[in-house]
Amino acid sequence: IPMTLGLMNSTFFFGNKGLCGRPLLPCRYTRPPLFTVFLLALTVLAVLVLITVFLSVCILGRRQRQGQNQTHDHGHGLGVIYGQPEQHSEKSSQDSKVYRKLANEAVQRDSSAAALSEGAHSPDEDKRGDQRKLHFVRNDQERFTLQDMLRASAEVLGSGGFGSSYKAALSSGRAVVVKRFRFMSNIGREEFYDHMKKIGRLSHPNLLPLVAFYYRKEEKLLVTNYIPNGSLANLLHANRTPGQVVLDWPIRLKIVRGVTRGLAYLYRVFPDLNLPHGHLKSSNVLLDHDFEPLLTDYALVPVVNREQSQQFMVAYKAPEFTQQDRTSRRSDVWSLGILILEILTGKFPANYLRQGKGADDELAAWVESVARTEWTADVFDKEMKAGKEHEAQMLKLLKIGLRCCDWDIERRIELHEAVDRIEEVDRDAGGGQESVRSSYVTASEGDHRSSRAMTEEFSLM
Repeated sequence: IPMTLGLMNSTFFFGNKGLCGRPLLPCRYTRPPLFTVFLLALTVLAVLVLITVFLSVCILGRRQRQGQNQTHDHGHGLGVIYGQPEQHSEKSSQDSKVYRKLANEAVQRDSSAAALSEGAHSPDEDKRGDQRKLHFVRNDQERFTLQDMLRASAEVLGSGGFGSSYKAALSSGRAVVVKRFRFMSNIGREEFYDHMKKIGRLSHPNLLPLVAFYYRKEEKLLVTNYIPNGSLANLLHANRTPGQVVLDWPIRLKIVRGVTRGLAYLYRVFPDLNLPHGHLKSSNVLLDHDFEPLLTDYALVPVVNREQSQQFMVAYKAPEFTQQDRTSRRSDVWSLGILILEILTGKFPANYLRQGKGADDELAAWVESVARTEWTADVFDKEMKAGKEHEAQMLKLLKIGLRCCDWDIERRIELHEAVDRIEEVDRDAGGGQESVRSSYVTASEGDHRSSRAMTEEFSLM
């Protein structure tokens, strides 16, 4: 009976067998002694402490593993592939895991590669051993092994249509960019090797040199030097940071001039390629410390799977392909025109990010919006900060860009004509650098072999 009812008369509880306690007979059981209560509380507390310790160990272990991973991937949150916006960080994290997987595979292959180097082995073994190596295509670059590169601390720069890019900091202090391509099986192994060697022999101030490559049937790695300034796309469209250089009119004219020079060189040394570049866009134009442009991802059409080329590469967004399923030597000129308009207006043709043929209508509207705008200083990017004395030259360059990306391929100017017209704008602006036309006719002397020599070299292959 509860204590609150203990003062009631006992007659109130008659007929309820089993009741005990005041005012009825005392209950037979006794309350647990204080020691028992204390022991029970101590047991519960000990269990709670053990659970807390276990959870703490799990959390610390997880953080330690994350810290170790960050030694390989300390910057995947950057989310930029030379200025191309990353879509989401989860993809970067997956790419980082792929890079570490490649590194682990390279370590596992060390022992088998060592075994291949001892004693006699078959040609097939030679070929497999050859595929485990990093192949350098230039003699003027520091040598390192595939294992050195994959063990280096890696920063995920981002992902594109073909694969992913990583910045690898070698133990020597040198930084390189490793591009992993998934869709490069359009040609066989020997043809791939030959084409990479051709690209490796190219030498021009406006091309980013290929340093080395790695071949596997499932994937390919292309290695280039790291350019700290990043891409033209980044400087044109990313949020401006304090102290960042503004791309004024002289710099933008210099960039157009250099891009055209590099493209003309590719046309010269690849006379048989329908698309000497194939993927010309602002995120594939890097800028060195003097803001001299460097073209990247050039001459890859022969090695990329046709389906992926048509889906991702810029030249296949040209109207002649989207409407008639064909490309020509003027398709790269179309890409050049789009790039010139982007440089002058500061507007990004966002539909480049779309895949396949569906983007051509939007791109046509984008070009028309530039062409139909009243041609005053308002059509140009305000950040160029050009004076009145430059407006005539800027309008000339704008007209050249529109002629380059004319939707009618028969009316579209050819590259040599674009070269001549840009050279004229350069003269009007008082440019004192080497003529653009010279890059179309011959490469620079000194460190750069002539285009004629390069063409003769290719004809012997």
